[in-house]
Amino acid sequence: MDRLRQRADFLAVADGVRVNSAAFVVQSRRRDDNGPVRVGFTVTKKNGTATERNRIRRRLRELVKRLDIISMRPHSDYVLVGRRAALGRDFATMLDDLRSALHRLDRQPTNARHKPRPDPNDETLKR
Repeated sequence: MDRLRQRADFLAVADGVRVNSAAFVVQSRRRDDNGPVRVGFTVTKKNGTATERNRIRRRLRELVKRLDIISMRPHSDYVLVGRRAALGRDFATMLDDLRSALHRLDRQPTNARHKPRPDPNDETLKR
């Protein structure tokens, strides 16, 4: 399992399917290559100070470490978007939430996508 690090990869996953949980949101996108499963983590500034955001991110990373890789679809990218509730939520409950979110993602068709983001450079939008 690899990590997502580039912004373009995070934006591509954001256009895919998503499942909400109390402590995080799981976004997923299927890739066309034969690479390994990649996972990214993000926590916005509205979730608290840098220390709190780092704690949320560490908890999310530990969840993925303890999760069996079989739960994730091969050749896919995942992004876990942390929420403030991750600070006080029981870790075992969060692990169950992640397993159930991945199960719900498996039940959704891979082509079920959100409306793609408009291109800011598109001339038709500037009218």
